[in-house]
Amino acid sequence: MSLVVLEGVSRIYDMGGERIHALDDFSLTVDEGAIVLLVGPSGSGKTTLLNVISALDAPTSGSYHFGGELVPHDDVEAMTAFRRRNVGYVFQFFNLLGDLTALENILLVQELTGGRDEPRAKELLALVGLAGLEERFPSEMSGGQQQRVAIARSLAKTPRLLLGDEPTGNLDSETTRQVMEVLVDACRAEKITAVLVSHDHALERYATRVIAIDSGKLVEDRPGELATVKGAVRQAGRSSKKALKTLAEKARQFSQR
Repeated sequence: MSLVVLEGVSRIYDMGGERIHALDDFSLTVDEGAIVLLVGPSGSGKTTLLNVISALDAPTSGSYHFGGELVPHDDVEAMTAFRRRNVGYVFQFFNLLGDLTALENILLVQELTGGRDEPRAKELLALVGLAGLEERFPSEMSGGQQQRVAIARSLAKTPRLLLGDEPTGNLDSETTRQVMEVLVDACRAEKITAVLVSHDHALERYATRVIAIDSGKLVEDRPGELATVKGAVRQAGRSSKKALKTLAEKARQFSQR
């Protein structure tokens, strides 16, 4: 089933009398469960596209349907309600509140978007591999751990869509690998669709689809590695190793009783 459907979307900005086509007659369909990587040069329209998909910005022309329903574009309150109900975000900079623990950062989002649920917050931290670190402050965590908290926080309201703007842009290659594996696993476990922007083509191995944008236009649309046999085998191998690790940990805990 299609989750995101953009048809003939343009976003035009007037800058000093010059009309800038940030998106130019752009059409895109994203199916539920997909992990889409958006690539393209600086200024190509990637971030504008994320803003339109999240209803942070409205298209100048064209239509946008989400889950079969037309997304409001002329009512700020309705756009905000849509965003709060359906969209989670992960950014390049972690944007965690430094005076709150990892757990409290997630609880705050829950409280702002519907209701505090501490067991669920702890479950999300465990999902991203941070069980036992709930009471740590951001200053006590590595960059990769902070980004994992940010991923857990983005899932706190159970969004249907996760958007990432350079989610690994601040991380080294090994931490990038760890964070992306966590993100993919979390999206699959929670049945969440993801659209990620990155300048790093190495992230294609974590995507089911790769979209290239230039000058506000879609110039390439191809499968990512996760959509290939090679990617499926790699993912299955990782899942098996993770399951064995979990079983070993449970066995260790049982033997200590």
